[in-house]
Amino acid sequence: MPYFPPPHPAWERCEPRAAGLDPAAIAAAARYAAEHETPWSRDLARMVRSDFGEAPPWNEPLGPVRPRGGPNGLLLREGKIVAEWGDTAQVDLTFSVAKSYLSILAGLAWDRGLIRDLNEPVCRLVDDGGFDPPHNHKITWHHLLQQTSDWEGELWGKPDLIDRNRSVGGRPAAGKKGTHRDLQEPGNFWEYNDVRVNRLSLALLRLWRRPLPEVFRELVMAPIGASPDWEWHGYRNSYVEIDGKRMQSVSGGSHWGGGVFIHAKDQARIGLLLLRGGVWEGSCILSAEWIERMRQPCPLYPQYGYLWWLNTGRQMYPSASEASYCASGAGGNLTWIDPQNDIVAVLRWIDPAARDGFMRQVMGAIRG
Repeated sequence: MPYFPPPHPAWERCEPRAAGLDPAAIAAAARYAAEHETPWSRDLARMVRSDFGEAPPWNEPLGPVRPRGGPNGLLLREGKIVAEWGDTAQVDLTFSVAKSYLSILAGLAWDRGLIRDLNEPVCRLVDDGGFDPPHNHKITWHHLLQQTSDWEGELWGKPDLIDRNRSVGGRPAAGKKGTHRDLQEPGNFWEYNDVRVNRLSLALLRLWRRPLPEVFRELVMAPIGASPDWEWHGYRNSYVEIDGKRMQSVSGGSHWGGGVFIHAKDQARIGLLLLRGGVWEGSCILSAEWIERMRQPCPLYPQYGYLWWLNTGRQMYPSASEASYCASGAGGNLTWIDPQNDIVAVLRWIDPAARDGFMRQVMGAIRG
């Protein structure tokens, strides 16, 4: 029977050898992750203002930011902890890992019929002016989840122009970040754009009609036994009124502060849920159909699915299996899920250049 950890903080540990792993190689991999700290400063407020290439006032943080801790993480095989390093109870910002959690919330909405058709224009369900003609009314949920919407507008004081021509994942940009680029028809151009992801978050809030952290806690984090330590924030100006109640629209990352504050062990539970096909202790939390859709490569950029990074053609991580997929955030935050080898790893504050090296050591530790 597949193993599921009891509610936090309990979690069974397993000697690497009993999990089919070479103990010396796993120890070396954990040491490698701990020793290859991200070059990012621990002063994340400074990094938020400086690392995204934006001039004032566009670089202004709007949500909470706190200093980060040191490198930490853990490795699961067969659901059990086989390696751990650093302080895995350190609650830190996750940056764009939050995008992947928005994908889970979209999947929960799809599973319940709140989203009937992913190829339906968002404006049919969300009528708040953000999806009006002549351009935005063509945008579908599918476009927003794949980052192919080319949504145009301003949200919470940040125009989408800030992230036009942004280079992410090794893709070259057509011009300097934050400069004009002619918009394409929705579905015809892939671009990593945090303003547009925040627009998806607001659309999901209007769909659920409840604060998204509340939905995430009730439908995901409580059932998988997560700790009460995590938080999900938006911005000081990202409040809307729904059904007479004031609610904050959370951000899909920490580009301008806010986003998800969480520790590695809670992230590992989320990764294990997905590894197990959305099932936890016999209860279906997220449908396997959604996880399959989430992992479908975008034709315009096959390394991306529904706000999850894919290893299509082993282009992103040559040392990992092609079945691998990841939630990835700036500064060296990664949740690696490998269903082919029954592995989940959470890496906090690792040098991004060292991620494939960690994976290479883990894959080399698997005994035939």
